[in-house]
Amino acid sequence: QVQLVESGGGLVQAGGSLRLSCAASGRTFEDYAKGWFRQAPGKEREFVAAISKSGGSTHYSASVNGRFTISGDNAKNTVYLQMNDLAPEDTTIYYCAVTSSGGMDYIYITSNDYDYWGLGAQDTVSS
Repeated sequence: QVQLVESGGGLVQAGGSLRLSCAASGRTFEDYAKGWFRQAPGKEREFVAAISKSGGSTHYSASVNGRFTISGDNAKNTVYLQMNDLAPEDTTIYYCAVTSSGGMDYIYITSNDYDYWGLGAQDTVSS
C-alpha cells in the first residue's frame, strides 16, 4: 500500500511557474513508475507526464511538452512536476499516481495503468 500526498499548488499569473511535489509513504518509491495527470470539473482525467522506475525515461503530453518537467527523488520518496510558462488553460486539479507494473524503464500514460493516486492539488493560473 502506498499513500500519496500532493503539495505546491497555488495561484500564479500567466507566464509564471509552480512546482508540485508528491510525497509517498509505504513501499520503496523506486519500485514504482510515476505519473502526473490533471482533471478539470466535468472533464476526463488527462495525462500530463510520466517517469519510469529508473528515472531514465520520461514522457509528456503535447500540451505541456517543453514547459513541464517531471523528476523523482527516490531517496526522498518524492516525485516533482516543475511547471513553467503557465497559461490559464493549465488551471485545474493535478494528481500524482504510481504503479508497480512493468520494468525499470517502462512509462505509462493511461490512468487505468496506475494503482495508487493522491488526492490532488489545485493550480490556478490567472490571465
